[in-house]
Amino acid sequence: MSLLQQDSNDLDVAARGEELTKGSSHVLWASLIAAVVVTAAIAFYVISGQKPPAATGEIEQVWVHPQHSETSGFDANGAQMAKEGFDQVYVFALVKLHNQSDKPLFVHSIMTNATMDDGIHTSYAATASDYNRVFLAYPNMPVPHGKPFSPQATIAPGETMEGTIVSAFRMSKQEWDARKGLDFTFAIQYQPNLTIAPHGPVIDQ
Repeated sequence: MSLLQQDSNDLDVAARGEELTKGSSHVLWASLIAAVVVTAAIAFYVISGQKPPAATGEIEQVWVHPQHSETSGFDANGAQMAKEGFDQVYVFALVKLHNQSDKPLFVHSIMTNATMDDGIHTSYAATASDYNRVFLAYPNMPVPHGKPFSPQATIAPGETMEGTIVSAFRMSKQEWDARKGLDFTFAIQYQPNLTIAPHGPVIDQ
């Protein structure tokens, strides 16, 4: 074999290797594009298959009123006992809840959550009758006495319910003012809890 023939064979092998490398590169790019297309198709399928939440809501206004109270001075049996004073903070919230599903929504509790230095303090909203009793007990309560929103409300499909709730925290006004956050949780039967933070300022009364 001559040197010329040997060089020619070496060149052929090199050329075939270059072609093989080019072919592998094309396969790699094709696989990558196919993977991207498949991932996008799966993402579209998942997103399009998701349903919107059954309930949406809004906290339209929040009022806060500190109240110093005393115990009655009598125990459960009517026997006289020393009176004790304590501080409370009443939190009123005008809320709106919308049912955007095709089935009724059954609200079974509403919670007011205040984030403090030691964690989250939660107070359940009063019933509609207890909401009205607050204004009977404190006739000078400087908060609008609106229609109560029942914590056991039923909202028909497509309907929106609006009303006011009240919760009470056993703490001083100074402790309340040191809070780090405030939101409201609506527990709805057969649905995930809906937690909403107020968008506007909290009004001190």
